Amino acid sequence: MTTRGEKFLNSLKDGRKIWLEGQTVDDLPKHPAFQGTLKTITGLFDLLDDPHRRDEVGYLQPSLGRYVHSSFLVPYSKEDILTRSKAFTCWAKETNGIMSRLSDYGRSMITGWYADREEISKRDSGFQAKIEKYYESARDNDLFLTTAILDPQIDRSRELSDERISERFLHVVKETSEGIIVRGAKMIATGAPYTHDFIIFSFLQLKKENKEHSHVLIVPANSKGLHIVCRESFADSREKEHILSSRYEEMDAVLFFDDVLIPWERVLLYGDSESVLSLRNNKTANSLAFHQTVVRSVAKLEFVTGLAFAISESIGVTGFLHIQEKLGELLTQVDTMRALVIASETKAAPNASGVWLPEISFIDTARNIGTKIYPRAIEILQQVGGGGFVQTPSSMEDFYGPISKFMHLYFEGASVSSEKKVKLFKLAWDLIGSPLGSRHELYERFYAGDPVRSYANQYLNTNKSSYIDPIWKLLQETSKG
Repeated sequence: MTTRGEKFLNSLKDGRKIWLEGQTVDDLPKHPAFQGTLKTITGLFDLLDDPHRRDEVGYLQPSLGRYVHSSFLVPYSKEDILTRSKAFTCWAKETNGIMSRLSDYGRSMITGWYADREEISKRDSGFQAKIEKYYESARDNDLFLTTAILDPQIDRSRELSDERISERFLHVVKETSEGIIVRGAKMIATGAPYTHDFIIFSFLQLKKENKEHSHVLIVPANSKGLHIVCRESFADSREKEHILSSRYEEMDAVLFFDDVLIPWERVLLYGDSESVLSLRNNKTANSLAFHQTVVRSVAKLEFVTGLAFAISESIGVTGFLHIQEKLGELLTQVDTMRALVIASETKAAPNASGVWLPEISFIDTARNIGTKIYPRAIEILQQVGGGGFVQTPSSMEDFYGPISKFMHLYFEGASVSSEKKVKLFKLAWDLIGSPLGSRHELYERFYAGDPVRSYANQYLNTNKSSYIDPIWKLLQETSKG
């Protein structure tokens, strides 16, 4: 019997055009830049077929008679929120929080639009039938989904009214009976080489006259004329030397659309900038999708904290007060993020359609402070290990060669063997000093958007009267006295 993981791998042989190092990738599952990552993902997919673990990641879908991933579960109770959270936690812990776009984010966005389809359809009557059909297809076929919502960095000082910009940002060049034809580029598509479909929309503040740029699309990865242009691969096949880079290299890509036809059933919205902006800000979809990002962040911070603890013990520095302070700071980070997740789930409530949503204010807070917490966690890890990170040997094979005696003598730790200590430091280095690690620090700073704008939006979207009214009340009482 073919497993879900095997079906996933087989589905990637669909003619998609992936560019890496100036060449197209002919056999994605066998390419060394993707092998380790795809092995990880197939293992995650296979959990749904494991009778001992499928309840951790999925729920029984009556129409299919089998389990599907809980990111597709429309929550109609607080228990459903917790079921979704459990699935996010499972995948995040399986990958130590390192793989940020494991499809549960994109799937949650589609699920949110589906759950709110009647309300959204008030702006576009065709939306409901399209999202119903696509949601069911994605759910029933275990589709891997990712987003590409940013526009290429060409000249940020210029606006969409500038022809240099408007012609390069993704836009519609023609309408046909089959669909729309689009041209331009989108970024940053994490997981692009192995996704089934891209969720495409714009982060621009679109205006009424921007009809050709106003769209929400579901684009198959193997669309004719679509080029998936990968950055340099950070994968490393030497698993003993690079445990994380050999398993969790997600890959990021820029998408080139060379007159790509998008069938009408995949054009969720088109032509109305207000409708596109409204969908982008849809609270149901954002609450469900952003919830996943914070659950993953907790797992990642737990992993960094565990690494820092283990390294501190291995070199005998846990008795020093300044080290204890730093390790305690890591614990406060983890507990803060955990508490915000718990608060968002505890304060979950139904919206007007009866769909339960985690409280997004706590999620927004977690996403905002996460942009500062993670870089600080990495800094602490660097400070705890210090020069030990650049003293590890080039290969674990040195423990079995001519200088084995010296290796065991001079790399020994305070509480672990020399071999274990070197493995531990190599693992940590993969997170703080390798190309993969550097990419992750950059990612965590910006994945939620511009941090300055995110903080500002949190202020702008908050009901400020509950904070301000007590101030004026106190002053009023004082003036009476």
